[in-house]
Amino acid sequence: MFVVFTALFLVFCGKITLETLLFSIGIAALLFWFCCRHLGYSLRKEQRLFMLIPGICAYVCFLLKEIVLANWQLMHMIYSEKEQIEPCIATFHTSLKSSWLRTALADSITLTPGTISVQLEGDLLTVHCLDKSLSEGLKNSEFEMRLKQLEE
Repeated sequence: MFVVFTALFLVFCGKITLETLLFSIGIAALLFWFCCRHLGYSLRKEQRLFMLIPGICAYVCFLLKEIVLANWQLMHMIYSEKEQIEPCIATFHTSLKSSWLRTALADSITLTPGTISVQLEGDLLTVHCLDKSLSEGLKNSEFEMRLKQLEE
């Protein structure tokens, strides 16, 4: 958080001089102390966040790849001679314990073309799929496995 505060201050200043750099470090230290003292933040949480950055970046790259692949699959479905598209509602339980990772799973499913997360209640996730073939890989999906790795 300290690095983020310093970087934000430097961006808002518009130029980097020795004076603005020293002033930004002082302001960032003051804000970081305030966050630790009054908002329940700690240096341990800062270290944990830095440890998660490579995993989050890998997950975002995987998500982008899946979005592109789902777009190709959806275009093939639209332009093929398939006469009937069978929409369906799929419900499954996720094994993710963290609420923010469950939300990330629901958002990832929504970002993937052809699927929309309808409801997330506890560990129960309801998804609307444009076609039954899109619902086959929802339970124990690669999304969930990669998010599970972040949780550990």
